Amino acid sequence: MTLDEKLKINVKAFALWDAGKEDEAMALFKTKPMEPWMAKIWKEKIGLDALLESGWNLDEVEAAYGKEWLVT
Repeated sequence: MTLDEKLKINVKAFALWDAGKEDEAMALFKTKPMEPWMAKIWKEKIGLDALLESGWNLDEVEAAYGKEWLVT
């Protein structure tokens, strides 16, 4: 996902948040790929299961660390 695409998602999500639609905003935020460094912290601190169940887009995590990283 390009930086421009990520920024557009942020703009839309913040507008939803400001309109009182926090659940919709969070769902939209989660369509953006999680940064690999953040996923690494999540995995270390709260566990792989929590990371996988979080609903975040993990495409960039998989690209950075490989598919195996998300199952072990």
